Amino acid sequence: MSDIKLRCPIIDVIFIAFSVKLDFMAKPFVVIVGRANTGKSTLFNRMIGSSAAIVEDLPNVTRDRNYLETEWEGKAFIAVDTGGFYPEPADDIFLQMREQALFAIAEADVIIHLLDGKEGLTSADVELAKTLRASGKKVLWAVNKIDGPTREDRLYDFYALGVDELLPVSAATGYEFSELMDKVVSLLPPASKEKITYPKIAVVGRPNVGKSTLVNSILGKDRMIVSPVSGTTRDAVDSVCSYYKKKYLLIDTAGIRQKGKLGFSIERFSVVRAIRSIERCDVALIVLDASDGITEQDQKVAGIVEKYAKGAIFLLNKWDVVSEPELAYKKLVTELKRKMWFLAHAPVITTSGIEKKRVTNIFPVIDEIIKERGKRISTADMNRFIQDVTSGTALPLYRGKQVKISYVTQVNTEPPAFVIFSNYPAGIKDSYIRYIERCLRERFSFAGTPVRIYKKKKA
Repeated sequence: MSDIKLRCPIIDVIFIAFSVKLDFMAKPFVVIVGRANTGKSTLFNRMIGSSAAIVEDLPNVTRDRNYLETEWEGKAFIAVDTGGFYPEPADDIFLQMREQALFAIAEADVIIHLLDGKEGLTSADVELAKTLRASGKKVLWAVNKIDGPTREDRLYDFYALGVDELLPVSAATGYEFSELMDKVVSLLPPASKEKITYPKIAVVGRPNVGKSTLVNSILGKDRMIVSPVSGTTRDAVDSVCSYYKKKYLLIDTAGIRQKGKLGFSIERFSVVRAIRSIERCDVALIVLDASDGITEQDQKVAGIVEKYAKGAIFLLNKWDVVSEPELAYKKLVTELKRKMWFLAHAPVITTSGIEKKRVTNIFPVIDEIIKERGKRISTADMNRFIQDVTSGTALPLYRGKQVKISYVTQVNTEPPAFVIFSNYPAGIKDSYIRYIERCLRERFSFAGTPVRIYKKKKA
């Protein structure tokens, strides 16, 4: 089956391609840290099964840190590559790399401290080891560039760290890699899908757009700690609320709190905070500060919602401080259509968490999106639809041959997914897939939810 990727250019490579239906459990993070040139990226590539270095990042979000979903022995997790760790960075780029490593440590479920067996123990290794111990996280101490049993004498130098176990490994050749990965997955938290049956709603957005205030307004009580300082919420917090006796789980997506001298760059990291909450949700409320317009950070958060194929609603928050509301609304909707074209199906609601205006309007829209995400169209209806779409308009030739669509069938829900069967699938271009999606929405709606369209050669 060939996956037609209708991508947002802002968010294009954080994760590997996902199957038609996504898992609703948040996956643990396995973070590789170490000083520069210890082989972290080589180990990362081996973990994710790639033979080429991963160099594509979210622009302006990370420097030398990559996230990709992978698994070992059936246990799924997100592998995280970080830049080199410098205990006392001398300039801005090294400060950013240190921030990246520290932030990844804060996010980690399991940490691999990768050491350089050729170069031996350094003061930077010792400083990072102290930081890792202070974090209280599960840490594996792996000595890289051990290419075989005869090289394991390189381990001796590192026992000065005072650790209980050192794991030899060669990221380049794979020596003892399986043993390392067995250790990693043995430390992962147990994977269990959530048993919650009512809709899970993630409140996402960049820091200081009013997410927690909005959740407090919805709940009618101060469930969240609310502060005008960006990034007050440290972790995602779940709350159950009822609207006309129907229950919903609200997930307030964390920003990040500044910690002492770590100097986290808040804007740079808010996207990462959204990942786990978006993974778990059915519908994401993408909160925007109406007084700021649409920022690049807003685009990145929305791009992750689309990447994970979740239902979406745009909330233009802080509407109480907007002057000339009618003019502002027209301007913001136009800007949304231009900058958030990949979520053109998402409805827009103006809200004020402070004044509790229109916050309950979201629930009927959530219900409608949940319904649309579960909608199933019969193959007969789909074939009548595709005949209407293609009648009178022949597809372009492919290598001199006429491209024909035999039939279309729905293969999944949440999100709705369809497969086009054709004599020449490669001849059906992305632009035509987008045209089919537009027609599909005109006929069957699918309001608020992504639609996935795949193509396959007719047997």
